Amino acid sequence: MGFIEEAPMPKWNVSFINDRGEPEVEQFDLEHEPTLEEAAQLVRTRVSPVLANLDIIDLPDRVPNPAEKSLNDQNSIKGLKVEPAA
Repeated sequence: MGFIEEAPMPKWNVSFINDRGEPEVEQFDLEHEPTLEEAAQLVRTRVSPVLANLDIIDLPDRVPNPAEKSLNDQNSIKGLKVEPAA
């Protein structure tokens, strides 16, 4: 029997400005292009693993993109941008 070769999972670069005002890029393997909200959640897990496990209790009902907002408010990270990795 032959082996079925799986296509490699696409890589996505998520760039942002960190809390020191410096540009930074994190790379993630995902099947689809992440939304900015998904990208914020992924970045939050790398930047602050403790915060990644916390629920944003009532923000989803009151604030659009709560993970993106909390990442900015709590970690001073802004300017999220998602691009395919080269």
